[in-house]
Order: sequence, then C-alpha cells, then structure tokens
Amino acid sequence: MKILIFGIGGVGGYFGGKLAHAGFNVSMIARGKHLEAIKENGLEVESINGNFTVKPKLATDNLAEVPTPDLVILGIKSWQIPQVASQLKPFISAETMILPLQNGANNVEKLLESFPKKNILAGLCHIVSFVEKPGKIKHVSFEPRITFGEIDNSNSERVQQLKSVFDKAGITNFNPKNIQLEIWKKFLYIATVSGLGGLTRVSIDKIRESEYLYDLLQKTAQEIKLLANAKGVPLAEEHLEKTFELIQNQPPGTTASTQRDIMAGRPSELENFNGFIVKEAEKLGIATPVNKMIYECLMPMEIAARNS
Repeated sequence: MKILIFGIGGVGGYFGGKLAHAGFNVSMIARGKHLEAIKENGLEVESINGNFTVKPKLATDNLAEVPTPDLVILGIKSWQIPQVASQLKPFISAETMILPLQNGANNVEKLLESFPKKNILAGLCHIVSFVEKPGKIKHVSFEPRITFGEIDNSNSERVQQLKSVFDKAGITNFNPKNIQLEIWKKFLYIATVSGLGGLTRVSIDKIRESEYLYDLLQKTAQEIKLLANAKGVPLAEEHLEKTFELIQNQPPGTTASTQRDIMAGRPSELENFNGFIVKEAEKLGIATPVNKMIYECLMPMEIAARNS
C-alpha cells in the first residue's frame, strides 16, 4: 500500500512515522526547515510509548514527485482542507482512499466538494503531540488512536484492509458502528473548550473555578448537542456527562490547540468550531446564543491573524 501523509505536524508526523517505521511505503508532504530536517536526518518521534527515528520513502513539498497513493491521511487543520483538496485532485486515482483526521464536524462534507464519495472515509484521532523542533515530533499524552469508517458505516473490505494496516503499524484503531457519532463526540469536547478558552485566555481549570464561566461552558455544550440532534446525530446526555468528566479531569494549565493558536495570533479553527455551530444552527432555525457570542467576539482577532 502506497500511503501519502499530507502535513507532518503532531498528528501526521506521529501516525505517518508509525506507518513508515512498520515498513510501509510512506510519502510525506512537509515544508520549510521541517522538510529539510526530515530529508537530512529522518523524522524523529519522541513518544511516551517509546522513541524512534524513521526515514520515509519520500519527503517532499512537491505532489508531482509522489507516486499515486492508495491512501491519503490528512494531517492538516480543518480550514486548510479545501485548498489541499484542490492540490491533491490531479494526483489521486478512482481507488485512492482519503482519510481526514482533523478536529471538526464537517470535514467529510468539505472533501465531498472536491472528490467523489467513493474516495472518502470519515475519521478522527486522539493524541496530544506537536512539532517540538524541525524534524522532531513530541507525543506527550493520550494513547494514540485512529477512529475511522465508511461514510455510510458499512463494514467494507477496504475498511478491514485499513484496519490490518493500522494493526501492523501498532496503531490503536477503532471502526465504530456510527462514525458520525464518534466525530461529534470529539467535536463536542473540543469545540466546547476551545472557543471559551480562546476568549478568556485562561486554562481549563481556571474556567472550572468560575461558576459563571463553567455555566457558559455547559451552555455551549448543550447548544452543540441541540445542533447534532437536529442533524440526525444521536448525541445524548450521557455524552455531555462524559465530556464534562473529561473537562473536570484536565490537569492545571491545560489549554486546547485552537485556543493556543488564537492566543498566539495565528489563524485558528474558530470558523470550523463555533462558526460552524452558529451557521449550521441558523440554517436549521436553532438558537445558539452562547456560541454566537464567543464566535463574534473572537472573529476580529481571527480576521487580523489571517490578514497578517
């Protein structure tokens, strides 16, 4: 299987590194000093599960050099999908599988704007990892896991094949009965903490300590559940309870990556989180006042980050 990892950040670098380390034919799309370091010394992965360094079959910033892939794993931000999809289009075949692992609830829909349904799988991942320096990925917490499936939740032959690839690479993986529910369960957590974290600029434990802010957090989550249900996703009260257990268990100082992007003045996933909630809710006639307040307050900063 020829595998292309597009984007060698914390997600693409870790999972791409594991696949290359297991002997698969892996090409990596990276850029700048990160790409130079990978070409020169290989990709170094420092992990709580054991460190390794791997030389991918190919590391490049030029898609034309990449052999037509059987599998593309997208290790980019959700807002980058449309641009990357247009770049990929000439280089994939009718049989290529494209697996998005981004945070966000509508990555599949974005890909469907550029590719036929048969090219696309649905997916997400759980991992806390980042580029520590050019050529090095650091994995600091969570047992890394890829959750994936067909858009129609069928247990297809290619899903079984992909499961065996991940198994061989030592990647914990899960093919659920309802991949959309799994995507929204993760979205519920990440969208709930990211926007309010970006707005208050404090860690999750500080938000928990404030009765007012914690109430806003709960209202944010309730609005997300309302939207999911309106879209036919069976997000339930038990999923809200589990999300807030996770929030309660976050150690002091914890922030979400989107919050860190906002605080650093970088382009963030605001549009794909609170923005998506607000705009989808408006289409369906649902009120999401807390998400709208967060979104509108952060939007001037987002515009400035994208214009800088």
